[in-house]
Amino acid sequence: MQLRRTLGFRDLLLFYIVTGFSLRWIATAAAAGPSALVIWVIAALGLFVPLVFTVLELSSRYPEEGGIYVWSKRAFGPFAAFLTGWTYWGSNLPYFPGLLYFGAANALFIGGAKWQTLSSNSTYFIIVSLAGLTIAVVMNVVGLNVGKWLNNVGALAGWLPALALIAFGAIAWTRFGSATPMAARALVPSTSLKDVIFWSTIAFAFGGVESASTMGEEIVDARRTLPRAILTAGAIMTVLYMVGTFSVLLAMPKEQISGLQGIMQAIQTMAGRIGASWMVPILAALVTINALGGVGGWFAATARLPFVAGIDRFLPSAFGALHPRWRTPYVALLVQAVIAALFIWLGQAGTSVRGAYDALVSMGIIAYFIPFLFMFAAMIKLQREPAGPGVMRVPGGTPVAIALAVLGMATTAVSIVLACIPPDEEPHKLLAAGKVVGSSLFLVGIGVIVYGLGRRRAARR
Repeated sequence: MQLRRTLGFRDLLLFYIVTGFSLRWIATAAAAGPSALVIWVIAALGLFVPLVFTVLELSSRYPEEGGIYVWSKRAFGPFAAFLTGWTYWGSNLPYFPGLLYFGAANALFIGGAKWQTLSSNSTYFIIVSLAGLTIAVVMNVVGLNVGKWLNNVGALAGWLPALALIAFGAIAWTRFGSATPMAARALVPSTSLKDVIFWSTIAFAFGGVESASTMGEEIVDARRTLPRAILTAGAIMTVLYMVGTFSVLLAMPKEQISGLQGIMQAIQTMAGRIGASWMVPILAALVTINALGGVGGWFAATARLPFVAGIDRFLPSAFGALHPRWRTPYVALLVQAVIAALFIWLGQAGTSVRGAYDALVSMGIIAYFIPFLFMFAAMIKLQREPAGPGVMRVPGGTPVAIALAVLGMATTAVSIVLACIPPDEEPHKLLAAGKVVGSSLFLVGIGVIVYGLGRRRAARR
């Protein structure tokens, strides 16, 4: 079944930025203090650099639809491929609600102090998250030629608050100085358990460059367009993350920064100090649109994995069906939306809004990084296969490619372990840890069962 090629360089660049760059990680990093600036560099070297070179080489070797699923299948066979695609797809089920919670929390700044009374209202967060989920899935069912506009607008909406944050930070610094002491010793990362827990989130923030490779057959001239878009987006993201974190620290002491609303808290504080409070509602609306665009972008990418698995007959054949009019994998999109809606309720169970957000983030990190272990391992094994003239090899050849893949695997494994540990402010640590670890094991277990049933179904034919 042939999918339409609708994504050019501009669309792909904006797609990478909206799926790979998120304002919410800036606030999470800033809450750790000035040492987060060093952690950004460590995360970029430990995960982002290996990830970029791995994706560039594997996507140019095998540019067909399915991306990370196809690479695992080529290296390790159908079971590894299915488990890779299953957990990658499943990681977004809690990720969508987490991103929608972030959007809902920052939307409250549109209405000022009156709306902030809803900041701990779980009903508000559930309703807004379900509404955002509905918008994203409808636009993607209609087609990438429509859904891509949600991605593009979301990317542009993220740039403006980030640039405003940086500009406000520069103005506030020159007028009032830094709200956070920037001594050299403050830049040294702490190795206490309380402080290293957030490292997995920083590594997670650099994920996303592998996402568009799942839509290889919908990209115009994928071998040429993918590398250009990845490298350009990567440079933009790294600069925005580091400068944005620095700007938040200029505005507020780290003790006052919240991972859920920290971006808008910093913008509101700085805007008030320089007489630009009128911009706060506008920027809050843009942050909300950016979050919605991120959901739409990830919806488009990850729905292609059950679509490919449906074609391979591991899932029911309906998952491989295209909409008769819009030629999109609508069954996969709708099933993904229904399960994501269930995670909205699951994440909120037995905890506060902040606790639900932290749990959803940790669930997403663990499931998201499991496929990375397969991907980096595939990078190592597939070095044995000859590379055609159109393949973008890692500079330095096979030895450097293997070294980068090993570094990426190590960073990924450490991040998975750290994501299992509840944050220090979580009052119900056992419940939080059980929810995160249990849901991750449940996801893997269900995947094994689904694969077994699919194999049995195929054997009967």
